[in-house]
Parts: sequence; C-alpha cells; structure tokens
Amino acid sequence: MDGVLMKDKLIIFDTTLRDGEQSPGASMTRDEKVRIAKALERMKVDVIEAGFPAASIGDFEAVQAVANAVKTSTVCGLARALDKDIDRAGEALKGADSSRIHTFIATSPIHMKVKLKMEPEQVIEYAVRAVKRARQYTDNVEFSPEDAGRSEEDFLCRILEAVIDAGATTLNIPDTVGYSVPEQFGATISNLIQRIPNADKAIFSVHCHNDLGLAVANSLSAVMNGARQVECTINGLGERAGNASLEEVVMALRTRHDVFPCETELDTREILTCSKLVSSITGFPVQPNKAIVGANAFAHESGIHQDGVLKNPETYEIMKAEDVGWSANRMVMGKHSGRNAFKSRMIELGHEFSTEEELNDAFFRFKQLADKKHEIFDEDLQALISEVNSDAEVEHIKLIALKVCSETGEVPSSTVTIRVHDQELKGSAEGSGAVDASLKAIESVIKSDATLELYSVNSLTNGTDAQGEVTVRLEKAGRIVNGQGADTDIVIASAKAYINALSKLFLPEKRKHPQQGEV
Repeated sequence: MDGVLMKDKLIIFDTTLRDGEQSPGASMTRDEKVRIAKALERMKVDVIEAGFPAASIGDFEAVQAVANAVKTSTVCGLARALDKDIDRAGEALKGADSSRIHTFIATSPIHMKVKLKMEPEQVIEYAVRAVKRARQYTDNVEFSPEDAGRSEEDFLCRILEAVIDAGATTLNIPDTVGYSVPEQFGATISNLIQRIPNADKAIFSVHCHNDLGLAVANSLSAVMNGARQVECTINGLGERAGNASLEEVVMALRTRHDVFPCETELDTREILTCSKLVSSITGFPVQPNKAIVGANAFAHESGIHQDGVLKNPETYEIMKAEDVGWSANRMVMGKHSGRNAFKSRMIELGHEFSTEEELNDAFFRFKQLADKKHEIFDEDLQALISEVNSDAEVEHIKLIALKVCSETGEVPSSTVTIRVHDQELKGSAEGSGAVDASLKAIESVIKSDATLELYSVNSLTNGTDAQGEVTVRLEKAGRIVNGQGADTDIVIASAKAYINALSKLFLPEKRKHPQQGEV
C-alpha cells in the first residue's frame, strides 16, 4: 500500500528448553519440555531450541518428543562442531515438520588456545565441515562463533564468510559471557554485516547473556544495527545471571514501534501463561518487580499514580496489562467439576494425558485440592500437573504422613513417615519452626548430608486458602538440584519440595554440558 512502510520481521528464537535448562537446578523432564514447547507454539514463537541431543539419552528423547509434538514452530537442536553431535541432532529432529540444526565452535583467542587447543585455520575447517554435515539433515542451519564478544573481528569475518558459503542460513553472534555493552555490540553487528561479502545470504542473530544486566539492551542495539533474530528465554532464565528476556524484547519492540525497524508476529497475550508455566516447572520464581511478568509490573502504589491511572491509564502505563495476558485470575474449576471438564481444561493448558490411569490420578488429586480450596485457578492446575509428573519421575522417595506441633513458648517438633522404595521409615526432630523441624525430621531418615542453598515460598493465587509453592535448592559434592512442592499447607508443601529435591539428588546425572570438552 502506498505510504505504508513495511517493517522487517524479527525472528524470535526461544532457548528456554536448552540454555534456560543450564540454570543450576533447572533441569526439565521430557514431558515438561513438551508442555513448555506447546505453550511457546501457542505464542507463535518462530524457533524453539529444544535441547542438546548429544548431552544424554534423556535430552535426545526430549528433543525428539518436542519435534514430534510441535507443528507450526521450527524445532532446533544444538550440536557442537562434531560429526557425532550433528548426527544425533539430525536423528532427534527427524519427526519435525520444520527443523533446524544449530552448530557452534569457539572463536576467541583464549577459547581456541586454552579450550580447543586449535589453530585458527583448524577452527574454520571444523566449522565448515560441521555446517556441511548439518545440511545433510536440513536446509535450515545456524552457526554460532562461541565467545564472539571476545573474538577478533577480522577472524569473525573470515569464519562467518566461510560458513555462509558452506550453507549456513543463520549466523548467531553470542555474547557468551555477558561482557558487551550496547553501543559496542551494535557496532560489531553492523561491522560484520558490512564487511562480510556474502552477508546478504544469511540472517544475523544475537544471543546475549545478562551478567552485567545488559542482555536485552545489547539485543535491541543489535536489532537497530541489522540483526533480524534474537535468541532469548522466558523470564530471562539461563546460566549465571540468565539470558535476554523474551517478554522484554518482544514488548520493547511492540511498545516502541516508532523506533525499531522490525516487528514480531508473537501473540503477546500468551506471555504471562508461558512465564507462569516455566516458573512452576523450573522452580525459579519471578521477582515481583520483574518487567512485564512481575506481580508489580502493572501495580501502582503511589497515590498520585493511582489517581492518574484511574483518570487515564496512559498517564503511567505504556502498555496494557491485557496485552501480555494479565487479567483477573479466571476460576476454571471447582469441587463439582467433572472429569471431562477437567480433561478439557488441561488440554487447553497444553497438557494431554497419555493414559486413562494418568488422567484418573490427576483428577483424583484435583478433587483432593478442591476439597481444601473452593476456587481452582489455572496456576493451581499447572502446579498439580507438575506434581503428578514429578512423582512419576522420582517415585522412590515419597511423603506418607507428617505431624507437626508448633506452640507459643515451646520448641516446635515434627514426625514424618516416608516411603523409601518399598520400605516405610519414621523420623522425628525439633527445630526453630515448623518447617525447620519437618525438614530435619526428613533428614534424620534420609541422611543425605546435602546443604540447603535456597528456600523460597510463592503464593500461586490470591486468598488465605491459596496454594503455597515452595522451592528448595540442595547442593552436594558440587551437584545442584531444585525441588518443588505445592499445598494449601505451607509446611506440607515444604516437606514435599525437600523430598522432591532429595529424589532428584539420588538420581544419576549423565548429562554433558555443550560448552565443555571434546571439540
């Protein structure tokens, strides 16, 4: 249409299931990954990086399951520049309607010398070979020069030109250690696009980490300088300080469409649902003052602000809360709701039951919850499914009974009954409070000698009958796990979370980290 400037499309590449999972303790099961992937698909995310298939059998099966479940988004698998990694990714993605292989190799002087023990020419050779091999499985191949932020620009130009010639269709420039600042990072993207002779044959992408709190700012600076894909995660989840936050990138573009030369095609009304789902599954609560999805994001404490918002919301709100999915909690179920209504609502939330037994188990737990709590919200249902799946994954330790005595002026005490494999065991302990006594009682039975690194409580919904969701983080011999539990009784929720973490701690870990070893 005359007079209307068509904007470029910005591709949103979500790596919650891969890089987000590298947060300490944030590992997800296959079914949990599928639930999140379906939620991302409903939001119309362009590319979903489902995992690193070569990491373990579990990771391979998870990527395979996501590839088979997702129909409209492109499903991506990560692979080091190794034949075996690429073949594994290709195999895992076989069932996808649209697939991408994302391969990478380090390009900074320190990484090439210390980690890879390779000369620059060898690195280029590995990169080209990896891209060519990936092309045997898909024509959608992404290449990343790891630690690009500390790489020499001349070398970046050489290797990127070579991989484009080899068939790479997306070039991702990661700020692997979160060292960049916006002006400098944007200039790097601009320089690369201008200097690489065949740059027009590939889409430039960025993957920024938040070590200095600049991941979103760096990503947006790159967009202003020609990048047309941003790699990000829900809630900014990721290693160390996390990745660029999807919701912040997307809403920045939407809110400041007067500034940015491109736009996304995401259904932003699904943002909050995705945020709460990821938080529930990983056990990483969203801080109240988090932009877009935090509980305070659209709350106005100041009297002047409140007055202005009542007169005209635009006085202090630069976007509508409804546009990202905020609205009054919708009561979806109650104690009189039937089995079919429950099943239908769960399907709407992205969870389909594989067997009638699984449905019956979940419905039984729903009825138990409905007896305790009059109004059942979506958040309650998500927590319920997380609990069902968690029990199925780690069934060898289970809470049978818990008795707590907490009285003013007396030392709180707790007695627990736990089933370990097929044996019921009892333990008792005193503590500084009901929760402390309960966890000590559990520990008196299990004797894990793990260190409690984190204990946090989050209310799933409003009201005094709301379920409390407890997250505990345990560390033992360098291994970190998160455990989650939810209940209307916060002491019981705490015990469930602690046992969930212990169960994970005793499971063998055989996952490889993509950035370590072999290449």
